[in-house]
Amino acid sequence: MSTTVADERLFATADWYDAEALLTTEERAVLARLRNFLDAEAKPLLAEYWERGEFPDQLAQPLIDLDLMEPAALTTNGPARGIYHGFRIFELARTDASLATWYTAQAGLFRTAIRVGASEEQQKEWMPRVVDFSLKGVFSLTEPEHGSDIAGGLATTARFEPGVDGGGGGGAWVVDGAKRWIGGATTADVLCVFARDVADGQVKAFLVDRQAPGVGLEKIQGKTSLRMMQNAHITLDGVRVPEAMRLHNVNSFKDVAAMLRAMRSDVAWIATGIQAGAFEAALSYVKERQQFGRPVGSFQLVQEKLARMLGNITASLSLVVRLTEQQGRGIYRDQDSALAKMQTSLLMRETVALAREVVGGNGITLAADVGRFHADAEAVYSYEGTHEINALIIGRALTGESAFTR
Repeated sequence: MSTTVADERLFATADWYDAEALLTTEERAVLARLRNFLDAEAKPLLAEYWERGEFPDQLAQPLIDLDLMEPAALTTNGPARGIYHGFRIFELARTDASLATWYTAQAGLFRTAIRVGASEEQQKEWMPRVVDFSLKGVFSLTEPEHGSDIAGGLATTARFEPGVDGGGGGGAWVVDGAKRWIGGATTADVLCVFARDVADGQVKAFLVDRQAPGVGLEKIQGKTSLRMMQNAHITLDGVRVPEAMRLHNVNSFKDVAAMLRAMRSDVAWIATGIQAGAFEAALSYVKERQQFGRPVGSFQLVQEKLARMLGNITASLSLVVRLTEQQGRGIYRDQDSALAKMQTSLLMRETVALAREVVGGNGITLAADVGRFHADAEAVYSYEGTHEINALIIGRALTGESAFTR
């Protein structure tokens, strides 16, 4: 199907109930431009770079040049709509999970940190640079020993020292600790580091120059999922950060939680897009693959699995579209984003397994595409809140009782 004409459906195969109809003609035209680039430039590279465990850096600047975060064509009357941002993530993820994760590290995580955590003056200075990627940043929260328990367990510290800071006056902070699993850190300009203030015990956030003295970055090796995404282990040893580079609206973990509830919807869109990519790859394969003298897609058991995959995708799209509409009206609740992330990730796990299953032995090869989605889904299942953590957030909202370990 051609994707250059705005009135043609982009997601006709996987979007059974036509959620795409919520997009405007202009939004679909931007997404079609993205798809054309991904099909022509990205897809031919994915298997090779996934196997090498390297990110195809030659795609970074062309993706930035597509002007996807706040496209000029969509911002005449204000920021681009949430439903467009969702389908942009969906399109990236149905191509590759690492590409989607790389882009949303800037457009989702880092941008949200600035939007929620920066003061009005800081936003005026930084946000235009975030949107055009001239200030590249990453969200540095997870630690080597603290993931699910980060709210209470965050161990990285920040100590304020008044006086000259070398960056405009106002004193400086000294940050010590470590962060882990930080995607894109090695190519970022700044690391948005969350640390506990030793004076009041509250969590603060800082934009740390990646090349500042005391900052060490090491690529995490040996991954079996999201192999193209470059995740880093970061050490912070007496790193000085000017007060001007502290996010002034982050003064407790409640402020961090406000970021997380906004960002989990992005991950739910990624989980939904991964399902679409795996499903479309599997469907294409079973239409062509012959066994017993007929296409594999003609067998009853294969068709039943295809139907289940489509049902999972349709349910997931319904969740993320409705959540996005709700957030567009200013309704942000922890339990809503937690439900979407939990359920789409759970369905994703089943969908990619079914896709690998119908492709048979070839499903574990990169040539059939399905294997890449199958492996990458495992990382998405765990990040931005594990299944269990999100379930407990929902359970707390349902019962009024917290079941989190204290």
